[in-house]
Amino acid sequence: MENRIFTSPPLICGIGQCSLDYLGRIPAYPPPDVKCEFSGLVIQGGGPVATALVALSRWGMRCSFAGIIGDDAFGQAIETSLRNEGIDTSNLLVRRNSASQFAFITVEPDTGRRTIFWQRPTGIPLQPWEIPQEQIRKSDVLHTDGLFIEASLQACRIARQAGVAVVVDAGTLREGMLELAGLSDYFIASETFARRLTGNSDPLDACSFLLKQGPKLVAVTLGAAGYVALHGNTTIRKSAYPVNAVDTTGCGDVFHAGFIFGLVQGWNYETCLDFAAWAAAQVSLQLGGRKGIPPLSEIRSRGYPCSRQEPAAR
Repeated sequence: MENRIFTSPPLICGIGQCSLDYLGRIPAYPPPDVKCEFSGLVIQGGGPVATALVALSRWGMRCSFAGIIGDDAFGQAIETSLRNEGIDTSNLLVRRNSASQFAFITVEPDTGRRTIFWQRPTGIPLQPWEIPQEQIRKSDVLHTDGLFIEASLQACRIARQAGVAVVVDAGTLREGMLELAGLSDYFIASETFARRLTGNSDPLDACSFLLKQGPKLVAVTLGAAGYVALHGNTTIRKSAYPVNAVDTTGCGDVFHAGFIFGLVQGWNYETCLDFAAWAAAQVSLQLGGRKGIPPLSEIRSRGYPCSRQEPAAR
């Protein structure tokens, strides 16, 4: 692949989860029936696709998000957080008399571990006829986490017919995810997904199985152990960037954003994955999934060949 020069910023269309996250520090995860004081409360938007789009928007991409929120205060905060990042929320639908996705996350800074307590949205899932078909056809990349599986499958079919690259964030093995793999170009799964898929601890087995479903590239993220990827007969395995992680919330989301960013720049797969891993490591240095997203200036200073120098106009 060669680096691309854009006359306008690439358009990334995302379909999936959006959340409001409350994060607090605790010294250690408590046993039952005790009080545990937390500190450093942080309130941020979250969700795999939503956070990936925030990173891509900060890096100069045009981004549009399709999903659902409730008509509650959390929903208003979620929408505001996305709009403030320059993301098109015209396809973020409000479900009346329902609750938005919400999470409280306890973070153990000394270990980098976190525990997520979350509530899924109570409104009707995004439906296939509600997806922005024309916008998908005009996009450079469609990114989805498969939460709204029927809508995601329909979106992927439309994208494939239009020649739009499809990137899937496979965090959880749900019904329909293997069909989604067959409609994707780039399928990046979590270690949990891979283990549940194959029943063993070798992520390459999951990569091999998933690659046979049709993607060009499959990768499995392994947290502190890095990642492994497979395309054709080529295996890429790298350790994670060494950092003193404070919180791993959002690292996987930004890994996907980093891969997409490199993809639209025309980087080779190894560079895309290397950048994704580096960006994810930077996120872990801050509390929450968005504060630690590295700015475009820092990306350029590390020598990554970015075609754009400034973020898209807000």
